[in-house]
Amino acid sequence: MPISKSVYTAVRQRAQFRCEYCHYPELLSSAPLSIDHIQPQSLGGSDDIENLALACRRCNEIRYNFTTGIDPTTGIECDLFNPRQQKWSTHFMWSSDGLEIIGKTSIGRATCNRLDLNDVRREEPFIQNARRQWVLARMHPPDDDPQQ
Repeated sequence: MPISKSVYTAVRQRAQFRCEYCHYPELLSSAPLSIDHIQPQSLGGSDDIENLALACRRCNEIRYNFTTGIDPTTGIECDLFNPRQQKWSTHFMWSSDGLEIIGKTSIGRATCNRLDLNDVRREEPFIQNARRQWVLARMHPPDDDPQQ
């Protein structure tokens, strides 16, 4: 059963119209952001609004049905960031130039690593190139996000 329009609207508003993982602003997208199941449906997750997050296509596809990741600093597996239970600014901050998301905690680092939030595994850092343009346009990083 598809997510109702009213639930979709509530999730978008709660997320302040940005991806709850990488903070990509929906305003810069050519299409609305999508709904992510924090506990994936394939692993028993429900359509309950407390299990839903707003996600850009990139984060939603890379996250797939993963719920854990490896903290590259400690090598320990831990849960990924959960926007319903955790505050973004506790686990992440922006680099001083606004191009990279820096994990401040094991959860933040594991999430950055698993979701490749900075395109470190790609030959071309597309997301950082886009963020550079957003910074130049003074549309990034979000005012309420911590920065180095």
